[in-house]
Amino acid sequence: MKKSLEVKRLLFIITGLSTGGAEMMLVKLLERLCRARFSPAVISLTPLGELAPAVEALGIPVESAGFARGAFSSLAFGRLVARIRNMKPDIVHTWAYHADLLGGLAARLAGIRKVAWCIRNSDLSRERTRFSTRLVARSCAALSPFIPRRIISCSAAALRIHAALGYKSEKMSVIPNGFDLERFKPDEKARHRLRAELNIAESAPLIGMIGRFDPQKNHAGFFEAAGLLRKRFPESHFLLAGSGIDCQNDVLREAMAQHQLGAHTHLLGLRADIPEIMAALDALASVSFGEAFPNVLGEAMASGVPCATTNAGDCAFIVGDTGKVVEIGDMPGLANALAFLVSLSPSERASLGARARNRVAERFEIGNVVRQYEDFYERL
Repeated sequence: MKKSLEVKRLLFIITGLSTGGAEMMLVKLLERLCRARFSPAVISLTPLGELAPAVEALGIPVESAGFARGAFSSLAFGRLVARIRNMKPDIVHTWAYHADLLGGLAARLAGIRKVAWCIRNSDLSRERTRFSTRLVARSCAALSPFIPRRIISCSAAALRIHAALGYKSEKMSVIPNGFDLERFKPDEKARHRLRAELNIAESAPLIGMIGRFDPQKNHAGFFEAAGLLRKRFPESHFLLAGSGIDCQNDVLREAMAQHQLGAHTHLLGLRADIPEIMAALDALASVSFGEAFPNVLGEAMASGVPCATTNAGDCAFIVGDTGKVVEIGDMPGLANALAFLVSLSPSERASLGARARNRVAERFEIGNVVRQYEDFYERL
């Protein structure tokens, strides 16, 4: 009985703490982790990013291991091993490929046997994934029988892909991403405020794509679909937000010009009011080539916004029958899917959005997802 009441020291090692889906999921987990059962700490391999203050505000220690981005340092690795040995965590949970490899190795060298890995990607294609990332993933596959005791994947699709790559499938299980239905919810006032800010008519269809600028996100594909959609619905507007999504981005400006979307496109950059932005949309598009479990889908659905998405990772399962799914790279198909959502009457679209929100509540509610993590740590 006494052992079950002991507070477990839980160390998370993550590649970085810049804004991103994987990083945000870790913050959500830390916000709700039962502190009567777990005492968490966080180490970022690279310099602390903009999410570090959110972790510190929870009273959770957070520090950098001192690795430069994209570079290995034997000195930093040695310090990481020594730091883990000094912290004496009961469990080390690494988060993403580079953290799995370096953090996992460091933890085992520090004498920690209870190591868990976390997989948060489903595309390792040569065309869209750096060689270094593919090399790290293959190294993890080779070491998976020896370093981690368990491996969590955020999606079933990512689990299958990595098992085929050579990851030890017997060690793998799925815990999906989770979403806060109090933070992401339908909000008519937010809808009116944002449209007034951007000078968009209330009746104009507003389609969003939320996410940092990255080849995996396929912003060029989004503009291709947007150009096709606007030929059928000339009054449509397109909203994009995320790191690197601004007028200084030459790739975005060229795509907007190519498809004649400049006057109808709003590049908002990195915003802190994503729940309000989500609630202002009529539809959300996810155009990714290889995300395992895009957070933006769950956030939009929780906001009562129907989604059109490519069939990347677990996207089809996330959306279910509450949105539209097309094959990866099929931008005419995505334009047709968005056209279907835009052509719905306001009441029909609200009904579809309510079904989407209910699906998130039933399958991906953040409290339930955090309990799955807590049970996982107890079993580990």
